[in-house]
Amino acid sequence: MTYRRIVVTRRGDLSGVEIEEVELRAPAAGEARVRALASPVCQDDVAARVGNRPVLPKLPFTPGYSILGVVDAVGDGVNDAHAGDRVVALLGTGGHAEYVYVKAAELAPVPDGLDPAAVSVLVLNYLVAWQVLHRVAKVRAGQSALLIGASGGVGTAFLQLGRLAGLSMYGLASPKKHALLAEHGCTPIDYHTQDFVEVLGAAEPDGVDLVLNGMAEAYFRRGLSVLRRGGTFVHYGGPQSLGGLVRLVAMLLFYDLWPNGKHVKGYGTHRVGHADRAADWAKLFELLGEGSIAPVVADRLPLLEAKDAYARLERGEVTGVLVLVSPELLAA
Repeated sequence: MTYRRIVVTRRGDLSGVEIEEVELRAPAAGEARVRALASPVCQDDVAARVGNRPVLPKLPFTPGYSILGVVDAVGDGVNDAHAGDRVVALLGTGGHAEYVYVKAAELAPVPDGLDPAAVSVLVLNYLVAWQVLHRVAKVRAGQSALLIGASGGVGTAFLQLGRLAGLSMYGLASPKKHALLAEHGCTPIDYHTQDFVEVLGAAEPDGVDLVLNGMAEAYFRRGLSVLRRGGTFVHYGGPQSLGGLVRLVAMLLFYDLWPNGKHVKGYGTHRVGHADRAADWAKLFELLGEGSIAPVVADRLPLLEAKDAYARLERGEVTGVLVLVSPELLAA
């Protein structure tokens, strides 16, 4: 029996993206074989292919940072996962495939009755937003926040979770995405035509409590300039090169030590262990089930249209998240 997966064979444009048919193997000891139902497309998938991350997966590789699926089989020594279990996992790579092999210890259960595509968006985007807000910044109701990159996958998660947390939010986005920000109670700022430092200087003369930066390091100095004394700046966007990583670490250290009363912190999903991730996913699943959050799924596409999904994301056409889904979900 065989299955299909997306494979990147060379760095660069989409001509290096192919569909590969592979023999289905039995799971190894400690491993689970998961039939993928939904896997979002994210900026890291594009960055790994293009080559603008400090650490890159070895070629050839399959993109796909996260998945939701059903356990199909387990290897020796696996006692906490069973065939038929609906699960999620944070992978880094490998999710854009019909089947995925995962260390069973890295899986987390999903409650019945939740939309698989929506759940899959929680695995990375909402996890990042939740952990930045509650584990890193430790937000409080009534605080003000600037969202740098407010309309993408993580940005829309910040909009919903920030509103639930009682934040007063300002967000940078292009005009065509302003309606979405306003819908979530966020004051939109057009980064093409408006100077966000001037806008916030008038709206928040003492500065905002939080600046959440998912974009380039270039926003560091100007983002800090609108942060009040005692406020917190969190950088969660991935650097684009090894040199960028070195500069980012240096900037984090420099600005955090600078005696101006402002706190600068970095965040990455690798900094939080699986037990804490699973606990945060469980909370997010609960919020989804009760209708308190509703991930913005821009489109649901079959796996074989992954290349088109990557192209749409790279062109900046996507508000929310594109999700690759199995045929059974498309037919539902």
